[in-house]
Amino acid sequence: MNQSAPAHRISGPFILLGMILAVALTRLLPHPPNFSPVEAMALFGGAYFSKRAWAVWAPLLAMFVSDLALGLLMGGEYFSYFVSAGFWLVYATVALLSVFGFGLRGRVTALRVGGYSLLGATLFFLVTNLGVWYGSAFYPQTAAGLAAAYTAGLPFFQNGVLGTLFYSLVLFGSYALIKQRAPGLVQPNA
Repeated sequence: MNQSAPAHRISGPFILLGMILAVALTRLLPHPPNFSPVEAMALFGGAYFSKRAWAVWAPLLAMFVSDLALGLLMGGEYFSYFVSAGFWLVYATVALLSVFGFGLRGRVTALRVGGYSLLGATLFFLVTNLGVWYGSAFYPQTAAGLAAAYTAGLPFFQNGVLGTLFYSLVLFGSYALIKQRAPGLVQPNA
């Protein structure tokens, strides 16, 4: 047996992936509109996976698994989302937020995670509501139409901020406790 890697050591990348997948599946539980883990799991992945590809792909994979599960629960209505422009915009924004999370690497504090969470939720709101407005038959393609789209999204923005803060606390706080209580934790190198 290799002396440098005792059998009792826990692999960090699997813990990170498991945590991200677990919170992604909370999207299946009843919750207020837009109170979701999406932005938090992207920031968390960006902060902790050492390999940038894992940092981006792990939250996207977890999001896709939860979207598939939602599609199975909700039927054809939800599956139409997979072929919409909104799908690609949301996933692109999640990838962008994972990259944004790189700024937390090695500098995770409660204040920084809170600030990144607020900025991440705001960026998600701005980008996705721009997507709702752009090319919409419902909103005129004018500055007033764009303002109307953002105004209509404000109740969802509040829930998005609260959800991002809550799930950031869950993810970052849980991982800090795991690292503290599991001295054999192998730091993520994935």
